[in-house]
Amino acid sequence: MEILLTNDDGIDSVGFRALYDALSSVADVTAVAPAEDKSAVGRQMSADVLVEEHSLGYAIHGTPADCTVVGLESLCPDVDMVVAGCNKGANLGAYVLGRSGTVSAAVEAAFFDVPAIAVSLYVPGGDAPWAELATDVADYRPATDAARYLAAHASEAGVFEEADYLNVNAPLDAADEPEMRITEPSTLYDMTARPDGDDRLALHDRVWERMRANDLPDPEGTDRRAVVDGHVSVSPLLAPHPTRHHEALDGLAVAYRD
Repeated sequence: MEILLTNDDGIDSVGFRALYDALSSVADVTAVAPAEDKSAVGRQMSADVLVEEHSLGYAIHGTPADCTVVGLESLCPDVDMVVAGCNKGANLGAYVLGRSGTVSAAVEAAFFDVPAIAVSLYVPGGDAPWAELATDVADYRPATDAARYLAAHASEAGVFEEADYLNVNAPLDAADEPEMRITEPSTLYDMTARPDGDDRLALHDRVWERMRANDLPDPEGTDRRAVVDGHVSVSPLLAPHPTRHHEALDGLAVAYRD
């Protein structure tokens, strides 16, 4: 199997190396990843990008979506799958999916009709500074083990006949053999915008604190609930935006010129 591996934390990030090593045991892996950190850029696209050779493949001076496009269109067009990650930090919840560069790289692959998997590690935080957490390749094993398993078996099992891409999240402190749960993105949304000075507003996502405190209304079957409970979350997702025709909108269209 041939895999194009990308991410949004940058080609030299620890999580990227962890996933590269894990996938290399089941596939020929070519890195096509951002030269520097491009986190949370969504599906932002560039008009042109600088490409540099890297010991793992190619470093792209662009976004994760750029990496998918230039990889599938030019650098390694015959790959069987695109895998994005491993991101340091979870990508969970419906509202997060469009912001994540990791997930966006997988979405871009889906429009090429290439199976894709986005992979992220939930790092709860706590007393230690964020920079001191998940700094070793071994720390990413809960996520990379799941990604390797799915990369090796999902296509043959027919998974991508029903799903365009998989969003995989695993907790840093997972048990030695965590269970894998098939999930839907949580709909919990808890963003705030509070005054921060005379002419500024501070935007803050309270969901992460609620996850650490296990203060979540999310039921069984949602991605956040699975990860908080110590399991690997796998959400099978579709890339095109679905439409829903209904009489109210149809009526407005009919009456548009009246």
